[in-house]
Amino acid sequence: MANTKWALDPLHSELGFKIKHLMITNVSGSFRNFHIEMDTAGEDFRTAQVRFTADLNSISTNNEQRDAHLRNGDFFDADNYPQMEFRSTGIEPSGDDSFILNGELTLKGISKPVRLNVEYSGVTKDPWGTERAGFTVTGKIKRSDWGINFNSVLETGGVALSDEVRISAEAQMVKQATAVPA
Repeated sequence: MANTKWALDPLHSELGFKIKHLMITNVSGSFRNFHIEMDTAGEDFRTAQVRFTADLNSISTNNEQRDAHLRNGDFFDADNYPQMEFRSTGIEPSGDDSFILNGELTLKGISKPVRLNVEYSGVTKDPWGTERAGFTVTGKIKRSDWGINFNSVLETGGVALSDEVRISAEAQMVKQATAVPA
């Protein structure tokens, strides 16, 4: 069976995160520049090999001062580590159209295993005949696992930022044309 290559449609995809602030509300952010590639055996997404990168300098929380702080050494240290990377290591079915995507997330030069929940939304053809597949990805990581420890203690005894970061993504993948032997 031939491998099928899939590439991200960045105009119809998004990568976001949420973190508790002052332990009472969430602050949301996103990465404007990210890239996903996927290879499958035929069109069997259970066989997917996924590669993902995000430009850490493209972080946006709708506050430029906060974004600059997130890019500096207290958080991502984007001057020294400009990209976040993920490479899949395996997929486990978890329901009819649900999977657990296992992989290694590298951030600030540290690689750690992560498990992400993936909901497969189906495949369709766009008006130009190109096949597209949709996925919703969610998960949680502990930022301290990657050496992102900046925080401050509140006078009430809590902390300004939670260690847990919730990840959410919508990925629309486009089937790439395959070369036809002459």
